Amino acid sequence: MINFVQQEIENDLKAGKYTEGIHTRFPPEPNGYLHIGHAKSVCLNFGLALHNGGLCNLRFDDTNPTKEDVEFVDSIQEDIKWLGFDWGDRKFFASDYFGKFYDYAVELIKRGLAYVDDLSAEEIRSYRGTLTEAGKESPYRNRSVEENLDLFTRMKAGEFPDGSKVLRAKIDMASPNINMRDPVIYRITRATHHHTGDDWLIYPMYDFAHPLEDAIEGITHSVCTLEFEDHRPFYDWLLESLGFDVNTRPRQIEFARLDLTNTITSKRKLRQLVEEGYVRGWDDPRMPTLCGLRRRGFTPAAIRDFCERIGVAKSNSVVDIAMLEHCVREDLNDSADRVMAVLDPLKVVLTNVDDGVEYLTAENHPKRGGSRFVPFTREIFIDREDFMEDAPKKFFRLKPGGEVRLKHAYIIKCNEVIKNSAGEVVELHCTIDPTSKSGGATAGRKIKGTIHWVSTKFALPAEVRLYDYLLTTDAQGNMPEDFIAALNPNSLIVKQALIEPSVRWTNAGTHYQFLRLGYFVVDPDTTPDKLVFNRVVGLKDTWAKVKER
Repeated sequence: MINFVQQEIENDLKAGKYTEGIHTRFPPEPNGYLHIGHAKSVCLNFGLALHNGGLCNLRFDDTNPTKEDVEFVDSIQEDIKWLGFDWGDRKFFASDYFGKFYDYAVELIKRGLAYVDDLSAEEIRSYRGTLTEAGKESPYRNRSVEENLDLFTRMKAGEFPDGSKVLRAKIDMASPNINMRDPVIYRITRATHHHTGDDWLIYPMYDFAHPLEDAIEGITHSVCTLEFEDHRPFYDWLLESLGFDVNTRPRQIEFARLDLTNTITSKRKLRQLVEEGYVRGWDDPRMPTLCGLRRRGFTPAAIRDFCERIGVAKSNSVVDIAMLEHCVREDLNDSADRVMAVLDPLKVVLTNVDDGVEYLTAENHPKRGGSRFVPFTREIFIDREDFMEDAPKKFFRLKPGGEVRLKHAYIIKCNEVIKNSAGEVVELHCTIDPTSKSGGATAGRKIKGTIHWVSTKFALPAEVRLYDYLLTTDAQGNMPEDFIAALNPNSLIVKQALIEPSVRWTNAGTHYQFLRLGYFVVDPDTTPDKLVFNRVVGLKDTWAKVKER
C-alpha cells in the first residue's frame, strides 16, 4: 500500500512514535446506510491496519439519538463484512464512553476551559462572527468554575429544557478558524438512544466525542475526509488540554473523499430518494449504497480493486463511474458463467429440422471451462435486433437471404419473412446447414456473424431489470442544483425475457454473462416460480477505451 497516509505512518514510526503498533478505526455514524464513498474509507482504514500489522476498530459514532437507529448499526456491520473486512472483538460505540466524556467535560470546566452558555442556537451563530470578522464573547463566558460545575450537573439531571443551555469549550472568539470560536461540546436532548435508552439527557457533540474516542481506544492515526481538516485544530486542542501525551495520542490525517459522476452520496439526499419513493428502498440497485450495489450485482472484490486503483489523494476530484464499472466487468469476466438469453424475442422456424430435441454442448466459460447441454428445437427465439429486413452492407447478423451462425449450433439461412396485418415482422422461416454444427469436425464454412438464441419449448421466462444511471448530467458532467430534476426517467427498464433452462435452479446473487448482452445477477425477488435478473453492467467498456488513448 503506497499512499501519502502510509508515508505519514512510516514517518511517525521512524520518529519513534506509536511503538506499540498502528491502530486505525472506521467510525460510521449510524444514521444511514453505507455508500460507495464509505467503501473507500473502509478499505483505507482496514487496509492500513493490515499493511502495518496493526488493528482496526469498528466504532459507531452514535452521539445524535434523534437521527440514529439500530437498523443502520446492523446494516453497516453487514456491509463491512461483505466487503471482506473483520474487526474481530473490537466493536465499540461512542455511547460506551458517555460516562468518560462527562468526566472529561467536568475536567475542562475545572481547568477553566469550558463554560455553560444560556445563549440560544441563533444567538450563538450570530455571536460567532464570519470568516472576515471576529466573533464576540457570550455574556455567560466568564461564569465561575463553581457556577459552571453546578449548572452542568443540573443539565445532566434534567433540570433545564432542551435548547436552554449548552456547554461550550473556552478557546478564542477571535480565532481565524471559526471552529475554534468556543464550539459547543454538549447539548440537552431528551431522546431515547438506541444503545443507552433514556440514561442520558445531555449528549456530546461529534467534534468533542470523536478525538476522545480515538484516545480512549488507543487509535494512532485518525484518518478522515477533507471536510474535517478545519476541525483538526480543535481535535488537537482538546487532547492537549486534557493532557494526552503528544507521542502516543492519536493524530488526525485527512484525505479526499470519493465523488463519482452520475452519483450522489449525500445521506440527506439519499434519504429523500427513499422516503419520497423515487427508489424502492436503500437497497435499490440504482442507489450508491453498498446494499444497493450488492443487489445490483457489484462484487466486493471489484469495489476493493476500484478503491485501490483510485488511490488516496489530498485534494478532491471526481472519478468517472466508468472506472468502477470497468473493475466490476473485469471481475465478472473471470468468474461469471456464460448463458444465452433473449430480451426481445423474434420467433424463428427451422423448416428442415424435425420435431423433437437435440442437446448441444455449450462451454460455460472460455478460461475456466466446464460445459452444459443446451436444447435445440425446430422453433427458436432470437433477439429482434439481430434481424434487419433492409440491412446495410456491413450488417453481419440475420437478413432475408442471409446467413448467420447460431452460437453453439448451426449456420442458418433466412428464406422467408412473415408479417402481421400491420406489416410487423412476427416470424422468420429459416433452414439450417446440417454440416455446419458448431464445434464439430465438419463445421464447414466460416460465417462472420454469430448470434444467441433459445428454444421456444424449453426457454424459461424471466423478468430482466435493465438499470442505468439514476442521475443524468450535461455534456460537462454537471448536474442541476435540484438533483430531483436530474433523475433519469429511464434508470430502470423491465423486460420479459427468455433464458436457456440451465439457470432454472440458480440462487440469488449468482452472476452470469448473457452472451452479447452484458453481465447479470439473480435478484433476491426470484422465487421457484419466477426468475428475476438485474443487469450489473453491459459488455461495452468505456473506461478501457479511455485507458487505451
